[in-house]
Amino acid sequence: MSWTKLRESAQIGGALRPAGTPLAGGGDGLGGSLGVAERMREKPVPPKRAVNAALAGLAGSVAIASLAAEPGISGLFGAVLGLLMLAIAVTDARAYIIPNRLTLAAFLLGLAAAAANGFENMPENVAVAALRGIVLALAFLTLREIYHRLRHRHGLGLGDIKLAAAAGAWLDWTLIPAAIEIAALTALLVYIVSQSVLRRPVRATAKLPFGLFFAPSIWLCWLIGALFLQG
Repeated sequence: MSWTKLRESAQIGGALRPAGTPLAGGGDGLGGSLGVAERMREKPVPPKRAVNAALAGLAGSVAIASLAAEPGISGLFGAVLGLLMLAIAVTDARAYIIPNRLTLAAFLLGLAAAAANGFENMPENVAVAALRGIVLALAFLTLREIYHRLRHRHGLGLGDIKLAAAAGAWLDWTLIPAAIEIAALTALLVYIVSQSVLRRPVRATAKLPFGLFFAPSIWLCWLIGALFLQG
């Protein structure tokens, strides 16, 4: 048999061989090569899946805590608030953006919760909630302008101002300062600890996603009010 025919016979035999069948000499041929390629394409479970699972668990915990603190329609409103605040916190952490649709939904939901708090006083409750939201948003806007005049840069984003309006619609006057203080102190603590762990200097000009801390503090203060301040 000539060399050409011998080579053709070997090629035909290799083509007819079932994939994955070892060749003489220990090689695994084309099937083995594909198996190696498939194994190389295999990847571990992406961290994103673990993060999403953690967020889903956190969302469930928020909903359960809200309904446990305020059974009924008020607890349902609080659960939706918690989910909106979680979505705002995640979005601000990832992109430094607070979507308008989320803050608007939270503000309108706050007005609806105020209306459901007492049908006999519905107009008054809604008006007071709206007034708190407007006053707090104006306070944040004033603070933004003062900071800009002093430091020539904005310390608060417009998204934070809109989020303040939602906070005012939800929280009583006594709880609003607590929400702001919790958010500010938590943001400062997290920043200092993270810089210490990374061995980086603490800078006064560092940019922080304030909504990441302010949004959860709004729901937390609502929860505190539902548990301890309502009759």
